[in-house]
Amino acid sequence: MQSGSNQNQSPSSNGHAKVSIEDFQQLIHRMYYEKDLQRGIPGTFMWLMEEIGELASALQTGTDRDNLEEEFADVLAWLATIANVANIDLAAAITKKYGHGCPGCGLLVCFCSIEEKP
Repeated sequence: MQSGSNQNQSPSSNGHAKVSIEDFQQLIHRMYYEKDLQRGIPGTFMWLMEEIGELASALQTGTDRDNLEEEFADVLAWLATIANVANIDLAAAITKKYGHGCPGCGLLVCFCSIEEKP
């Protein structure tokens, strides 16, 4: 993974600096990589699925915004974790797939049928 830059961070509405996907993945790597590597892809994937379940539950029950934010953040953290273990650069993968528009129709504002999964 390439080294991230904090120069492109700008304050969000809550006063905290926004974090790029690249910087977030590197942060997660620094915090957890050694443990994540020991857990491996299967174990890490199970944690990701647990967090997705918690997010689904929070969305269905209409939980408060703070809890929803935590669950979304947890899902992203575990996605970054499994990407680190699999040696995938999320920012590069996102740019490759979505950086030029919708993968289905190729437009920046998707015109694919609602039934399609682009």
